[in-house]
Amino acid sequence: MSQTLPLRLHHHAWITDDQEATRRFYEDVIGLPLVATWTEREVLTGAERVYSHTLYGLADGSALAFFQFADPKDQEEFKTDIHSTPVRHVAFKIEAEAQEAMRERVIAAGHEESNAHVIDHGYCVSLYVTDPNGLILEFAVDHPDMEKIDAEQRATAHADLARWLAGDHTSNNRWR
Repeated sequence: MSQTLPLRLHHHAWITDDQEATRRFYEDVIGLPLVATWTEREVLTGAERVYSHTLYGLADGSALAFFQFADPKDQEEFKTDIHSTPVRHVAFKIEAEAQEAMRERVIAAGHEESNAHVIDHGYCVSLYVTDPNGLILEFAVDHPDMEKIDAEQRATAHADLARWLAGDHTSNNRWR
């Protein structure tokens, strides 16, 4: 049976309390261009809602999207209280020079709440940044041998999962 995979991420949507603070962070600091602002009036969950929907473009045509409702009651209804955790994030592939330039821009902009930090995972080196809305972003630079690493992981993915589920929790990350 043939399976067709999605072509790419279209967009990842989040909510914001401040479209302009979000624009300054993504466009002026991170460097993602604002590619669309939709101002909408439509029925969502049984009521007419008025909102803005902004999109910040990535090189592959995908985007990060942010919603803000005109009515504070709607804003509160759609806002999430998901606790912040480093394992809940959106990750992007980036080149090393671009990652360092981004880190420098975040620091220069004085976004201390961004908690910008770098972690070497072995198979990639990642810059983590928290946006003004609490969304954690990861900008990952792949290991130079990523094609080899990817091939090895694909070949053992099911066996590694079965081993983990059976209770063997030893690390298989030999690139750290």
